[in-house]
Amino acid sequence: MPREEAPEVTAAHRPHLSLPRGRRPGAVALVLHGGEPTSTLPVTRLDPALLRMIPFARDVRLRSRGRVGPAVLRNAVRGWNGDAKSSVADAEWALGRLRQRFPDVPIGVIGHSMGGRTAFELAGHPEVSSIVALAPWLSDAYAAEPFVGTPLLVVHGLRDRRTDPAAARDLVERVAAAGGDAQFVGLDDAHAMLHRAPAWHRLASRFTIDRLLAR
Repeated sequence: MPREEAPEVTAAHRPHLSLPRGRRPGAVALVLHGGEPTSTLPVTRLDPALLRMIPFARDVRLRSRGRVGPAVLRNAVRGWNGDAKSSVADAEWALGRLRQRFPDVPIGVIGHSMGGRTAFELAGHPEVSSIVALAPWLSDAYAAEPFVGTPLLVVHGLRDRRTDPAAARDLVERVAAAGGDAQFVGLDDAHAMLHRAPAWHRLASRFTIDRLLAR
C-alpha cells in the first residue's frame, strides 16, 4: 500500500467511551472497533464497525457474570491515518480514563481489524493485562518481544480477504517462541465474523476472563 499523508484531525473530533455499568467489576475489557486506513470522518453511534463489537461487550459481561465490565470505545474518526495512528491515541486516552475510574483492576483489550492493530500497538503498555485481536490488520513491523509479557489471543477467519491470517499466525508463533503466552485460532469465516459469530464471541470472552480474573 503506498504511503499516504495523514489528513488533519480537528478538535471537533472526540472519542467516546461507554464505561461499565452496574456493580464494580473485578476487571475491565476495553473493546475496540475497526476502521479504514485513511479517513477523518467521525464515527457515529450507528457505524457498522462499532455495532459489530457490541455483542463482544455483552458476551464478556454475561459470561463473566459481571466480573469483567466491558468498556466500548467509539473512536473520534474512522481512519488509522498514517503516522497519526488516530485510533491508538483514542485507545490510550480510554486507558487513562479507565485507570482513573478503576484504579486497581486489570484491563484487557479486545479489538477487531483496525482495532486489532490498535491492540497490538498497546502490547507492553503498563495498563494492559491481555490482548485479544480479531482478524487484525497487521503491520509487518511487529517484533515479538513487546508481546512476551502480555497474554495474546489472535482469532482469524481463514477465508478472510481483507487481512492476512498467515501473518497473524506468524506473529503468534514468534511470540510463543520468545516465551510469551500466545495462541492462534483459525475459524472457517471471513473478515466480518458473521458466519460463526458465537465462536468469535466465546473465544474472546473466555480468554479475557481467564487471563484477567486469574491474576
